Amino acid sequence: MLVLLTSRYLARNKKDVAALQRILTALGVESARPSSADFFPSISRFQLLPAPAGKAGTELLIHVSDPISAMKIVKQNGGKVVEGLSGKEIAKVGFTVKLPSGAAVHIGALAGEPDQAELPALSGSLNAKGKRFGIVVARFNAFITDRLLQGAFDGLIRSGASRKDITIVRVPGAFEVPSAARTLAETKKYDAILCIGCLLRGDTAHYDVIVNEVTRGIGQSAQETGVPHAFGVLTCDTLEQAIDRAGLKMGNKGLEAATAAVEMANLRKALGKKRKN
Repeated sequence: MLVLLTSRYLARNKKDVAALQRILTALGVESARPSSADFFPSISRFQLLPAPAGKAGTELLIHVSDPISAMKIVKQNGGKVVEGLSGKEIAKVGFTVKLPSGAAVHIGALAGEPDQAELPALSGSLNAKGKRFGIVVARFNAFITDRLLQGAFDGLIRSGASRKDITIVRVPGAFEVPSAARTLAETKKYDAILCIGCLLRGDTAHYDVIVNEVTRGIGQSAQETGVPHAFGVLTCDTLEQAIDRAGLKMGNKGLEAATAAVEMANLRKALGKKRKN
């Protein structure tokens, strides 16, 4: 299950911290270290801490790809779920969990769906079960790309993909990503391709040339092969910006690429069925 979190939560007391740790672990969000308050993956680095004395805990929203399954998991792990909503309502708006102190935590759908009666539209689900994915990752700036790769791989697994259905291809740098991505796409064995790399601006025009060619190549491969390509290539001015986007305060763009790849793979299938009908 894919889980996205807000960046920080100050729990009212240690009992609330322990209850939330059990819930997050059960939902598949792991602590960076056994004794750490940092959890991953998340939309940005997530910290779970007890609030200073006299201060109430802040609001916490947990976004999941499958609220119905999440509620079952939370109940199985001792979470006190506020009842009263139907299954359809839970799938759409989520549910609320009461912590030992009485503080409320809301667990809702990963992406809000518009009212289908008013805005009918085809969209892709975030279920990767049975889908095959190719990940092309550049070795250059591996300090960043390895973290993006981990986020992308973790996102696919948590969305239901099987490890055996994920192929990872390493290339020298971002410039080589489009070529390898196209080779994978042309095999017609993959439902989506994830393109991972990191480009940092230097003192010459080299950066602009490479950025344009990589972007054009990935887009052209997606259009001409018909296989969705998720863009997970960072184009940053500084190393600090890249680090922030590889798992710190700006989230992990590899994880976001995985989400986009899963959604587009399912949307492609839905569009194919629509065309046949």
